Amino acid sequence: MPHALLLKYPGTNCDVETARALNAAGFSTQVQPIATATPEHVSKAQLVVFSGGFSYGDYVMSGRLAQLETERFLGDAIRKHFDNGGFLFGICNGFQILTKLGILPKASLIWNKSERFECMWDKLVRVAKNSPYTTYLPDEFELPSAHAEGRLVTEPGDAQKYLDSGCVALQYADNHNGSELRIAGLQDPSGRAMGLMPHPERFLKPRHHYDPDWSGDPDWGWGYYFFKGAFDALK
Repeated sequence: MPHALLLKYPGTNCDVETARALNAAGFSTQVQPIATATPEHVSKAQLVVFSGGFSYGDYVMSGRLAQLETERFLGDAIRKHFDNGGFLFGICNGFQILTKLGILPKASLIWNKSERFECMWDKLVRVAKNSPYTTYLPDEFELPSAHAEGRLVTEPGDAQKYLDSGCVALQYADNHNGSELRIAGLQDPSGRAMGLMPHPERFLKPRHHYDPDWSGDPDWGWGYYFFKGAFDALK
């Protein structure tokens, strides 16, 4: 059975929901506070997950303190995990952390163009065709979003390069936060590392949808299939 390690930071608030989603997909799951995490925890996992929330209150910038504490407690264990074929998944604040760790293509997530925290459902377009996380998803689907610093920006020209090279995993249909090229999620060229701003763990079951008559799938919400896709790829 594939094993998932979910790293928890002060301010993380989506770990319970994310662990539930991982378990539903079939993973054995360990939620580990970063202050007690060791390289041995990482070495036992096939998937390392960074869930959503506001690590360290986002007091410096989103994900920055989490990056420093991850490197302090785990050294290069995350990089070794990835280089050895392991999977990485970052959701919302976890996406921000992964960009700071330098695993994903170079980008930053800054304040929404509204300069406000925004909580809404986003229609998303599946772009990447080689991603294990999106294997079972339709070309367009919805997920809930909740962030203040979700606007993805890159160095001039890089966003188009990421789109052309297959590193853009998801795009917004309605680009409410102002991200370059409507980018909602990035992946590395292999597809084993992915980060996205919307929250798949918050749409695990059909009853989690805002429309009680939603008929996309009788058993699962679209968010479930991110975790199921990773599980099946690792299994």
